[in-house]
Amino acid sequence: MKEVLIYPTYFPSISHFVAMANAEKVIFEVEDNFQKQTNRNRMYIYSPNGKQLLNIPVKHTKDRHQKTKDIKLETAFDWQKQHYKSLEAAYRSSPFFEFFEDAIMPVFEKKYTFLHDLNFDTIDIISKCLKMSLSFEKTTEYFHESGSKTDLRLLATGKKDESEFEQYTQVFGEKYGFLNNLSTLDLLFNEGRHALDYLQKQHLITR
Repeated sequence: MKEVLIYPTYFPSISHFVAMANAEKVIFEVEDNFQKQTNRNRMYIYSPNGKQLLNIPVKHTKDRHQKTKDIKLETAFDWQKQHYKSLEAAYRSSPFFEFFEDAIMPVFEKKYTFLHDLNFDTIDIISKCLKMSLSFEKTTEYFHESGSKTDLRLLATGKKDESEFEQYTQVFGEKYGFLNNLSTLDLLFNEGRHALDYLQKQHLITR
């Protein structure tokens, strides 16, 4: 893929990083209207009880067409502490959690105002952990049609993503089987330095 158009999401899914790892140019859509129940403010991990949703609470306004880049985080809940505890429970025994623990910690200590700032920080952190060079642009207006770019904005709505990826060893895999397309953190904690090579070998199902 030469140019991909994609939404910035919270510790993005493996699909997102497959797209970015195999693209010549990444363009992040930042002029969209916020949509509930998407990966813009959620990720999925492999917990001791199976697939677990980690959701970031956001402030909602009466404006139904509020742009995602203007979405503010709800500070009444200590979601950062809860999310980190969930990651610890899920991955403390994985091969590479301790190796990357210090790298991801700032996300759970920094006080964020805007969801977009948080999401871009998580993308930057994972890219550095993968040792993946990621240069990107941001849109300056919203386009309904992507033109010559490969439109992968639907990846932010996990239910519409039908990609199936090669299996790798997961901490609780013997108990629940392989869980496909979780947050890239799952891949990173289980595969470590092999994660980027894995991403570059995978293929997306696009429609």
